[in-house]
Amino acid sequence: MTAARVPDTLWFTRCPVPTATGVAADRGWLAAEFAPDGIAVRSLQDADPGADRAAHYTHDLPGLFREGGNVPALWARSRGQDTRLVGLTWIEERQVVLVAPGSPVRRAADLRGLRLAVPRHDVPIDFWRAMALRGFEGALASAGLGLDEAELVDVPAAGHAGQWAAELDALRRGEADAVYVKGALAVESARRAGAEVAVELDALPDPAHRVNNGTPRPLTVHRELLDRHPEVVDRFLAVLLRAADWAAGEPDEVARILGAETGAGAEGVAGAYRGGTHRTLHPDLSDTRLDLLVRQEAALRAHGFLPGAVDVRAWADPGPLHRAHRLLAADATPHPAGRPHRAAPPSPVA
Repeated sequence: MTAARVPDTLWFTRCPVPTATGVAADRGWLAAEFAPDGIAVRSLQDADPGADRAAHYTHDLPGLFREGGNVPALWARSRGQDTRLVGLTWIEERQVVLVAPGSPVRRAADLRGLRLAVPRHDVPIDFWRAMALRGFEGALASAGLGLDEAELVDVPAAGHAGQWAAELDALRRGEADAVYVKGALAVESARRAGAEVAVELDALPDPAHRVNNGTPRPLTVHRELLDRHPEVVDRFLAVLLRAADWAAGEPDEVARILGAETGAGAEGVAGAYRGGTHRTLHPDLSDTRLDLLVRQEAALRAHGFLPGAVDVRAWADPGPLHRAHRLLAADATPHPAGRPHRAAPPSPVA
């Protein structure tokens, strides 16, 4: 039987957040790993203008590795895209409910009866809307309340430039009482708008109340690539594990990479990510993270974001990550004379 031809190009895509993929790309380690095989490794974000950047959401490219939000990943799987879940991260990325200056609202229970801004974008999968709904849902649940105990206000996003702009404009105009935002750019946007923090979701003790698009964040690959070239997937994941190991000892460098990835300044990055974020980039498929993703899938389906159910545990394949850990351990262990040793990719010259 003829072996399947190794692809000429591997693609990767990630969200503008802390990821091992982003670190590995910055260090040049993904390209270095596969260059001896004649395989190019390219970022979907940096591809030619004609490239199918929508694959970040649809996962239509068989040679694509995706480390990004769970709303598009679950949506693509629910539509029948034959992907496999090979890892999950949990990175506390600042999630807050904001109110107008001078508002007395300062706790989750105060959201009862308020007008909550929910954006609407004209896109196939409106993950922004999903994030707002889940953010408010988590905040309200922490106080024993449900979404039906507040008023959801649709905010059309068309004509607004920038993340969270439509919601913050609605808050400024008095058309809504509270908005949900997250991440580094949200910190800067909130400061510019003069909005005040009513609820810090990151401070809620139950992680179930912080489940959202990026918590937990999936790492997915196409089943075709995994079935035909499992060794390629294993090696790619081993590079990500190595990047996460390196990041754990390099907080300043990770902050620099995050600034480039998010497009935010140092203040936005520092305000969005807790100290120690650089030590949390390792993916796993622990029962805890899978259980939280199961919760997210059920909630997204209940809100109508998924056209079909996703069996999260059946979707997950722990094999590649287990093998990647073995590869990484083998690279760090001296080999007997005469036994081949695949060296770790070198760091790029600055």
